[in-house]
Amino acid sequence: MPFELKTIETLAPDQASLTAASKLAKASKWARLERDSDLHWGECQGSGANPYRVIADASDNSYKCTCPSRKFPCKHVLALMWLGVADGRVFQAGTPPEWVSDWLGRRRRSGSGGGETVAAPSGGKSIAAASSTTEAPEPEDPKAAAKREAAQKKRAENTRAAISGALEELEQWINDQLRLGLASFVDNASERCRRIAARMVDMKASALASRIDEMSARLLELANEERHEAAIRELGKLVLLAKAWRARPDDPEIRRQVSTSETREQVLGDPETLVLKSVWEVLGERIQTRRDGLVSHAAWLMNLKPEGRRYALLLDFYPASAGKRSESFATGDQFEAALAFYPSSSPLRALVVERAPAQERLPWSSVSDISSDPLAPCLPFWHETPWGLECPLMLPAGRIVQDKRGRYWWRADRDAGAIGLPLLRETPLPVLGMALSATAGLWNGTRLDLLAAQSSFGRLDLS
Repeated sequence: MPFELKTIETLAPDQASLTAASKLAKASKWARLERDSDLHWGECQGSGANPYRVIADASDNSYKCTCPSRKFPCKHVLALMWLGVADGRVFQAGTPPEWVSDWLGRRRRSGSGGGETVAAPSGGKSIAAASSTTEAPEPEDPKAAAKREAAQKKRAENTRAAISGALEELEQWINDQLRLGLASFVDNASERCRRIAARMVDMKASALASRIDEMSARLLELANEERHEAAIRELGKLVLLAKAWRARPDDPEIRRQVSTSETREQVLGDPETLVLKSVWEVLGERIQTRRDGLVSHAAWLMNLKPEGRRYALLLDFYPASAGKRSESFATGDQFEAALAFYPSSSPLRALVVERAPAQERLPWSSVSDISSDPLAPCLPFWHETPWGLECPLMLPAGRIVQDKRGRYWWRADRDAGAIGLPLLRETPLPVLGMALSATAGLWNGTRLDLLAAQSSFGRLDLS
């Protein structure tokens, strides 16, 4: 039983959803489109790190999508159904993956569609109107356009003035912490950081506020005797960031660190955006619940082909109340993808433009020029972005060891006096002393946060 346009029109919650769905009803917007009889599923890349997983059953028009939309069905479900009507050939025959089978099992046990639709009158919704939204709009009245541009310019000036004031207040706050003493600051970092972060939010420096609010958590990860030095380093980076903003307030990278980030549409719509197609491996993930109630989901990727950029960061934020999102890939997965990088002097954060399964699994040995100096790759990163928090790097042959005080270190295998890097977290005991041919991690300037490693036993997940 195929989908019908009239059914899609009826199911849509409003005309805006139909219009949004029409823009997604193109095979190029989907990383995966498969079907098994009446059951259709796919993966559509949204604004987050992981594509949204979408399911629709033509036999009863039931559906499911992992996006956080509060409209049912959402634009992704409508677009999937629309593709089934417009061009069913874009769906490849396949066996339902585990996430589709889980949905089917829950639906059958409960006797409900888990998103099963209820027929309702179309209420003025129109497929034809949604399909015609690509027509050129009527020219805007010149006076209205000038007024709108003037208002936008005024808002930008007000925002810049507010951020400038926020940075002045931040620097005064830093001076106060140094005057009162680092011991007092470290002991009361949570309360003090929370107060100044609230002021940063009020003065439109929201990204900077989040960074300051999380500072106390980063300090608590360290041993007591290391926190004072780490506090100096953190406060110093904030001063450098403030000076960089004053010198280049329109720089997109600095603006992203201080106020707001670009939207997905802005990044993809910029003709100068760096887009790199390659085979990527998911090195590891970092999922943290922040103090502002949002969950930060960071996925670190490594390019497995010799040419091009080696690392990429897919960063997503969503409310903690929404629960853990379904993941479209797991640590260790490899796939072919085109990534669009946010503008930066050292591009790292990226978006997935398109994605397909890898034709074959590539070894880490295909990644060339691993430096014999473990920290050498981080020098350009810290030079370009001295306010950065962590730098990804690939370490040469070495192993994980434990000192007499019970602390963990990564140590190079070159000689008995080889360099050692202290680890941020404990390491599973079976890995201790194991020969590692290569190790991937994040270096924050004083501690190494391990992600993955290669050994004679194969790939090790250390994240």
